[in-house]
Amino acid sequence: MIETHDLSKQFRDFWAVDGVTLSVQPGQILALLGQNGAGKTTTVRMLTALLSPTRGSARVAGYDVVSDARHVRASVGVLTEQHGLYLRMTGLEYLDFFGRVYRQDSHMRRERSDYLLEYFGLAAAAKQSIAEYSKGMRQKLALARALMHEPPVLLLDEPTSAMDPESARLVRDEIARLRSTQRTIVICTHNLAEAEALADSIAIIYQGRVLLTGTLDELKQQVLGKAEYEARLAGPWEPDGLKIPAGVNLVSQTDSLMRFQIEEPEAANPHLLRALAAQHAPLVAFQEVPRSLEQVYLKVMAEAQAARSEVRRAG
Repeated sequence: MIETHDLSKQFRDFWAVDGVTLSVQPGQILALLGQNGAGKTTTVRMLTALLSPTRGSARVAGYDVVSDARHVRASVGVLTEQHGLYLRMTGLEYLDFFGRVYRQDSHMRRERSDYLLEYFGLAAAAKQSIAEYSKGMRQKLALARALMHEPPVLLLDEPTSAMDPESARLVRDEIARLRSTQRTIVICTHNLAEAEALADSIAIIYQGRVLLTGTLDELKQQVLGKAEYEARLAGPWEPDGLKIPAGVNLVSQTDSLMRFQIEEPEAANPHLLRALAAQHAPLVAFQEVPRSLEQVYLKVMAEAQAARSEVRRAG
């Protein structure tokens, strides 16, 4: 649904985006992560055909962002960080206005507006001024506007920025629900927990370049190494005679805890548990050591910044 190859944008002598290659399938959510100024928003603007690439190419919903720009714009729904709601309008008037922008007839506008207001739980507030809406309601209305023309692709820039936790949860729930309609969604966000909860794949951008891309499990494996598991014990126990299966390495042990590094958990863990039981280990719990997207992101960024500093010193 979205495919880019060497997508790049130069402003004078500055490359805001430099060689971004991505692929997003129908029904998937891609999270674009990076610092302010990393190139996330510029990438989204090229995907919406608002900016033309300096180099490379991109196709959205099968259309080239340069030669088929009009079709690209008709195929995407965009939620910007500053969504520009017209506060004097009612929710119904607002959606009707954008239906006119998309050249929908009166019957289609009303049908689509009623459906979206109901879908996002805003039907009871349809005739209220948007100025009276809460932050969560306003963000959901902006999402409804982005869906007014039924686009197959959604591009969301900081969809829960500056929202209270309850409102942010409502919007995240709506995004997850939209994925089930087979829409392809790209989210630019600084909220790593949000990206971890929603995204099927993740791309980390630094200074206009994609450093890593893949599923969360793939990034954990690539950046943090093999999975680790903890065996919690009821008390001191010596593992004399314990037959550790192939692909398992005992990395540390205390009186109440054993930590293993495991190459292929699905294959090795059943054998390890049987071996522990055979040696009468006083096992209380056995679980994976949590590894978060935050750990991955911080390590990747630290390595990128260190490499940049090294280049500067060498230059």
